[in-house]
Amino acid sequence: MVLSHAASDTDVSHSTFASPYVRTSLPRFKMPGNLIPNEAAYQIMHEELMLDGNSRLNLASFLTTWMEPECDKLIMASINKNYVEKHAYPISTELQNRCVNMIANLFNAPLGETETAVGVGTVRSSEAIMLAGLAFKRKWQNKRKAEGKPFNKPNIVTGANVHQVCWEKFARYFEVELKEVKLSEGYYVMDPEKAVEMVDENTICVSAILGSTLNGEFEDVKLLNDLLVLKNKETGWDTPIHVDAASGGFIAPFLYPELEWDFRLPLVKSINVSGHKYGLVYEGIGWVVWRTKEDLPEELIFHVNYLGVDQPTFTLNFSKGSSQVIAQYYQLIRLGHEGYRNVMENCRENTIVLREGLEKTEKFNIVSKDEGVPLVAFSLKDSSSHTEFEISDMLRRYGWIVPAYTMPPNAQHITVLRVVIREDFSRTLAERLVIDIEKVMRELDELPSRVVHKISLGEEKSEANGDKLRVTVKKSDMEMPREIINGWKKLVSDRKKTNGIC
Repeated sequence: MVLSHAASDTDVSHSTFASPYVRTSLPRFKMPGNLIPNEAAYQIMHEELMLDGNSRLNLASFLTTWMEPECDKLIMASINKNYVEKHAYPISTELQNRCVNMIANLFNAPLGETETAVGVGTVRSSEAIMLAGLAFKRKWQNKRKAEGKPFNKPNIVTGANVHQVCWEKFARYFEVELKEVKLSEGYYVMDPEKAVEMVDENTICVSAILGSTLNGEFEDVKLLNDLLVLKNKETGWDTPIHVDAASGGFIAPFLYPELEWDFRLPLVKSINVSGHKYGLVYEGIGWVVWRTKEDLPEELIFHVNYLGVDQPTFTLNFSKGSSQVIAQYYQLIRLGHEGYRNVMENCRENTIVLREGLEKTEKFNIVSKDEGVPLVAFSLKDSSSHTEFEISDMLRRYGWIVPAYTMPPNAQHITVLRVVIREDFSRTLAERLVIDIEKVMRELDELPSRVVHKISLGEEKSEANGDKLRVTVKKSDMEMPREIINGWKKLVSDRKKTNGIC
């Protein structure tokens, strides 16, 4: 006798693709009522996530997308550790302190041989900037109160190319006026002279950027320091400097060790850096370090009696994972100065390969500088027919994610493409990208341009008819539309010939 039974909805003995779970849409607004097998949940989510872009080919991002398998193991082994439970995970706390010491020494903090540095691991550079800004604001307020002067109108001076919107968030959330030095065509970083001119008695600090996100350029922190020293002497103020080294903090010490931008300059009081960028750690870790203990007001440090242990903390967050801190320490001891220098030199060399390849096309102006973050920012010499946005869009067909964007005020009429060269971007990929950009340019040249398309349609007449706009197009002749159609047919035909079947 043959025994049989009906398979239930939770039966996992069969293939996920033979189950009813692939016939239903995933919930979008409400949690489902019933459970599903773990294999089915994984497979269905995995299928949808395949539609994401390839992170290794995401050339828009500065963030680390590859780490060694040994470090991946350490991350997974510590992913369930809550960093703030220092009594339970004292080694994780110790590793953070070691990282702070190493980074502060890398930035030439005036420390003794065994002196402990002042700093903290943060959730990205965004939190680091908030903490640094709060320290400056509190120090300025304390000084103004002691002098019997108003302390309700603090301001900060930055360039319009500030770290995404971090300083704008700080200014809005913590009620600080943001004074921005506007950019200009051909000069896409903060002008130190203009910045110092904007400083007044209410300025809590001037923020300089070591590695602009727009074109990778290092701002002249040395000149800013020297000009500010003179102004402080003339006015009796003591306006300090913060350096946002989110992108360049792990580059300059290894590629440009003689460049003075850090605590070697007397007015630099704090520095933030992103471990998840050229610190070579997966997304989520930032650092902020102060010059001395006096530069971080004691009243900003909370002493929390958590689980019976006094835990001093200066963060905007509380609970957070330990894995990124552990990964950062791994990279610091695994690579050392030699390893970081080799990685950064490789990035610089591959940047040169890409830049020279683009220059040979004679179609682009290079906007990025030789000294700075290893990236190539470039714009079309002639954008009358096609735009940088079209190039960006067409590169997606080859798998590349290359952003196109306009510059901030007063250079918003400039549009650029940007390719960030990370540790895992090899010379082969750099050469392949140049080839694909050349293909895209040929394809665009074969397409009717925006100008030709407009002319081919003849004169356009429009008239308002109530709330509707009626457009009457007068064709100049029949040949122009045919030419456009034939151009599209040729492009499609050529692609069919060159696209193989796998």
